[in-house]
Amino acid sequence: METIWLMGDHLSPTHPGLAGGPRPDAVVLFIESRKRGGWLRYHQQKLVLIYSAMRHFAADLRAAGWQVDYHRLADTPDFLGGLERHLERHRSSRVLLLEPNDWPTTQAVAQWRARVQVPLELLPNHFFLCGREEFRRWAGSSKRLLMENHYRRLRREHGILVDERGDPEGGAWNYDADNRHTFAQWTKERRGPAPPPRREEPDACTREVMAEVAREFADHPGRADGFWLPVDRAGALRWLRQFVDERLAGFGPYEDLMSEQDPQLHHSVLSPLLNIGLLSPRECLDAALEAYRAGRAPLSSVEGFVRQILGWREFVNGIYWLKMPDYVEQNALGASRPLPAWFYSGQTEMNCLRRCLGQVIDTAYNHHIQRLMVLGNFVMLADIAPREVLRWFLEMYCDAFDWVMAANVIGMILQADGGFMATKPYVAGSGYISKMSDYCSGCRYRPAVKTGPQACPFNYLYWAFFDRHAAVFERNPRVAMAVRSWRNKAPAEQQAIRASAAMFLAEHVPEPPAQA
Repeated sequence: METIWLMGDHLSPTHPGLAGGPRPDAVVLFIESRKRGGWLRYHQQKLVLIYSAMRHFAADLRAAGWQVDYHRLADTPDFLGGLERHLERHRSSRVLLLEPNDWPTTQAVAQWRARVQVPLELLPNHFFLCGREEFRRWAGSSKRLLMENHYRRLRREHGILVDERGDPEGGAWNYDADNRHTFAQWTKERRGPAPPPRREEPDACTREVMAEVAREFADHPGRADGFWLPVDRAGALRWLRQFVDERLAGFGPYEDLMSEQDPQLHHSVLSPLLNIGLLSPRECLDAALEAYRAGRAPLSSVEGFVRQILGWREFVNGIYWLKMPDYVEQNALGASRPLPAWFYSGQTEMNCLRRCLGQVIDTAYNHHIQRLMVLGNFVMLADIAPREVLRWFLEMYCDAFDWVMAANVIGMILQADGGFMATKPYVAGSGYISKMSDYCSGCRYRPAVKTGPQACPFNYLYWAFFDRHAAVFERNPRVAMAVRSWRNKAPAEQQAIRASAAMFLAEHVPEPPAQA
């Protein structure tokens, strides 16, 4: 007997262990580990997604003729206990496991191998178009990597939106200039309402998981009973088709917008399904390309979507495996404050933060601009310690896994890696949020006011950031102008900014821990 062990982020119909269909000498193993579910205080809806998707995938395999051994949450304290119990029952001669998607599980494999008496063999991971060793060879000994270079290489290699010479279709590699419409433009340009936010009604299996998660992980953030995502292959494919048919055309110009009324707008909300294997990156790319060829979506929108999957998703995974395990300990800017407790409650007077936090507390989801330019912007400007920020992002998002959040938080949001993967800090004052959202109109702070109790905190925190880090960024061509602008301010204005920032942080963000 041979065991094929499927973890909660390995739910792919093209899993190499399942190739060729059911076999009488093979059994598929699923283990719901309570210990793994409690590594961090994961959002309850994130746990519902994983456990329900596992149960649905197991049911589909049984229906296809596979023998399945399923170990449920209530009677499985950890992976090792479930594995040992399985081997006692089935006497397998070997266990096949897909190469883990994260470093902690990779380390755990060595421990499991030492405890069980049969070989535990790793199958090649197929969840990315660029393998780990391929990325390592491309990166070489570079002191800084550019996603754009990696993205262009992959487009040529996979023949995506390039001509026979390898030049970009349409004459440009990106269409950012076409994809930065403001909230006011969206309001003026749209024809009718935006597509309604999508929501799946949980079936009996998912409702059972929701009840178990609420009971077993009662102290975790969020509420399991608000679960709204698809959990099986059919649902994932349906969401992909709906995105392409209803949202892809507007994705490009409106991908940076944020709205109180509509948390999804033109976003795909496919990352939770991609990151557990229910969708593959290639089929998502092919669906978007087919819509472009058929004239149902403009090149600018399709390129923007391709960039997120073939560009950013592949890049952050490559960075993760290139730099781990030390990458998550990076703190180049010396940020040291603890994360405020209100990041788990959403109780803040800053409307943009309140809306984004409320959304993730309710749904375990924000789109990428909310994460980067509201929440990420704040934790960067407020000097929050990288490990604190990374923990929160891993806990709160339904699509969050080590490989995707490490580089996004350490590199992109916080520049804690010293600028290895992002060429500038992604910080902004109130102007950006005011331009790209409807948040400011409902806020007690005023975006046009720069200092004092009525001022938007993003305004003075922005300049206080460049005050603290002027020596780091004065030679950075992308933000050196901000440093010069700070230095050119009158001393009285500088002092007012420092005072406003200090007062806000003292009232709203914990002090750094005392040095030992």
